[in-house]
Amino acid sequence: MSDVVVCDDLAGLPAILQPQVQLLYWQRGLSPAIGSYLAGLAAAGQLGLGMRGQLPPGGQPHLASWPPAAGRDAAAGDLALLADLFGTLLGCPQVGWRIEVLQQAMCPRFHVDRTGMRLVCTWQGAGTEWLAEADADRHYLGTASGGLPDADSGLMRGGRVGRSAAGDVLLLKGSLWQGNAGRGAIHRSPAVACGLPRVMLALDALWGEVN
Repeated sequence: MSDVVVCDDLAGLPAILQPQVQLLYWQRGLSPAIGSYLAGLAAAGQLGLGMRGQLPPGGQPHLASWPPAAGRDAAAGDLALLADLFGTLLGCPQVGWRIEVLQQAMCPRFHVDRTGMRLVCTWQGAGTEWLAEADADRHYLGTASGGLPDADSGLMRGGRVGRSAAGDVLLLKGSLWQGNAGRGAIHRSPAVACGLPRVMLALDALWGEVN
């Protein structure tokens, strides 16, 4: 099995638990209700700076920073669905969620997260980019790049870059996943189009006691 798995339905998600798999790409597309709602908020300057919270299994988020509408309900429902799937997959008691509204790339260099596993989904704008193991030389990650751009440092082999689309879901293993030291999904934030903020959802498992 490859280190990158692509699927188009829920049945494929458990493949991320295979030791060799570092990234799972679920191609599902974006709900039109979410897309049109966020586009309207962006045009009206009402996206704000983002939100964050925590959800137990089956919990429902409150997106109070955005004005009420069918599109907001669709976004809340999508967040709840993904949090429930993610929490069930990992067996964690709580899922931490954050919605980022980005005017520029948050992490523009290829890197590996110091996490166990993270779910990311872009609701508006370009999706997260990644390198498969065969297309990367990990020796040039971080400071070993010598400050050179990713395309010039030696990190990228062949110039092949994976890119997710709006609405699609990525499951990314980090270096803290059990037995994953020195590994992890290599990814970065895309450039943000002028005048169109990127809206991204990220989920992390919470294992400790949550007040």
